[in-house]
Amino acid sequence: MYVTCLATDYDGTLAHDGAVADSTIEALVKFKQSGRKLVMVTGRELPDLKRVFPRMDLFERIVAENGGLLYDPATKKERPLAAPPSEKFIKRLRAAGVAPLSVGRTIVATWEPHEREVLEAIRELGIELQITFNKGAVMILPAGVNKASGLKAALDDLGLSAHNVVAVGDAENDHAFMQASGFAVAVANALPAVKDEADLVTKGARGDGVEELIHAILEHDVEAFPARAHPRAVAGAPDSLARLRARGSG
Repeated sequence: MYVTCLATDYDGTLAHDGAVADSTIEALVKFKQSGRKLVMVTGRELPDLKRVFPRMDLFERIVAENGGLLYDPATKKERPLAAPPSEKFIKRLRAAGVAPLSVGRTIVATWEPHEREVLEAIRELGIELQITFNKGAVMILPAGVNKASGLKAALDDLGLSAHNVVAVGDAENDHAFMQASGFAVAVANALPAVKDEADLVTKGARGDGVEELIHAILEHDVEAFPARAHPRAVAGAPDSLARLRARGSG
């Protein structure tokens, strides 16, 4: 078994309009029963995710707030992976009329076109923050904090190698953690730029695509991933992975 973990985005990947289909839940259960592990990597804040997704227990770790918070569903332990938002920054955004405005443990979020006010506030206060977009959502976190850094923290916690991880997503903010994995998969509804960088694009959209991916992994493991014309380089990838990419599916 080469593929040991599936890391998946939530909205637009696992979920459609915030909800996960029963058939997708069944596929996740089968994946877990195979001895493999599940990690969720989402831009949502944890209370919001708990409200819409009752099966968080299926996941060994959940990376929330776009890489800013690590959660263990088994122990209920939360670990911030970044500093909390500055009160001055939040007050500055509210004074500028930025609404809606959501403030998490580490993340501040709003919607386009408020990235203009956000950038002005960052410049005015001289703070080191970065903006990440997600299909209209504007997420602000400390520099260097994203889904890739969050996935790394989760894998370190679990003692897993990124080379053996399949990551699946659909939007701009998924690009980082998909490219940090051994195999990047885009669901059919993903943005064109995400599909272009993926090792595999599913035929199905959202949960249907994740189910398709899980079934392929359970049946074929690493052979589910055909070689690309120009294989994506993974930093530090072992020669065995390079050979697998070059060989493709049998």
